[in-house]
Amino acid sequence: MTNRSVIHKKRIITIAGRPGSGKSTASKAIAEQLGYEHFSSGDFFRAIGRERGIDVTQTNQAAENDAEIDRLVDERQTEIGKTQDQLVIDARLAWHFIPGSFKVYLDLDLEVAARRILAHMDPIRKAHEHIPDDPAQYAEALQHRLELEATRYEAKYEVDLHDLSNFDLVIDTAAHKPEQVMELILDAYHKWLDT
Repeated sequence: MTNRSVIHKKRIITIAGRPGSGKSTASKAIAEQLGYEHFSSGDFFRAIGRERGIDVTQTNQAAENDAEIDRLVDERQTEIGKTQDQLVIDARLAWHFIPGSFKVYLDLDLEVAARRILAHMDPIRKAHEHIPDDPAQYAEALQHRLELEATRYEAKYEVDLHDLSNFDLVIDTAAHKPEQVMELILDAYHKWLDT
């Protein structure tokens, strides 16, 4: 793990976590509250898939054999970390590519996550990505996607996505409302900046 004591802190918050844990909601709200810009690598990743006519799971599978997909996403995050400040990023690996960021992980049981996602999902995305209506089946699909990502990232970057010690703050979002999650992150972020 990187020695954080020698890394220059940036006014960048990187938010990672499980699907449905509220990464997008939290990152957008925090960016607005702080007057920071917002970036989502998930949206960027989906856009790459749409350009190729495939869904997010298929894009993950394709990325195992097509290094160009990860390279595009990784280069974008690295560039952002070097050239920008006052930013909130919703991305699985932004904490790795921007070591001087305040690193947050949002945790959530996958079946709870599946119910949350299905309740608010755009019908067009649901049809395009062939997402099942049953939360238990969708939770299995989410688990499969996470396993694909974890295997790929460990092989490419020697990064363990399950090691929560990589993060400055871990929150179980099942136990907190979105407003509370935002408050917890903002409070911890301001303390982190002051240390």
